[in-house]
Amino acid sequence: MDYNTPMEKYVFGQFSPEHLEAIQEGISLFNEKKYWECHEALEDLWLDHVGDSARYVYWSIIQVAASMFHTREGNLTGAWGMLFKAQDKLRKCEAMHVETQLLYDYLSWAEFKKLVFSISKKTPIEGYKELYNFKFKDPKNWRV
Repeated sequence: MDYNTPMEKYVFGQFSPEHLEAIQEGISLFNEKKYWECHEALEDLWLDHVGDSARYVYWSIIQVAASMFHTREGNLTGAWGMLFKAQDKLRKCEAMHVETQLLYDYLSWAEFKKLVFSISKKTPIEGYKELYNFKFKDPKNWRV
């Protein structure tokens, strides 16, 4: 991958170029609204990275994908339950200093977080539409 930030600037637990490379398939599936498949692809990474705080990025995307699966099915309880958990994981990403500029440059992370946090328990299922239609930046354009 062609990144502008040298590797020595990343410390263990921060989201790094290796993490970005690893999530390409899951991100593509999310963008295609193949939420269950996205969940499955990223779950393997999440399980493989026990002890690495960057797994909270995978975990938050997994839970948003599960929420969008429930949204498509009209299951508001399931959609909110998973989104509430994803909000917690996103807060942990911030608190544990997992986030790096890669997330913002390659994944539209600021927009993703804004949409996730814009939804509350009182939001009707129709209020999930903008998040449902959200797409990360296309991995095909990540200069891999």
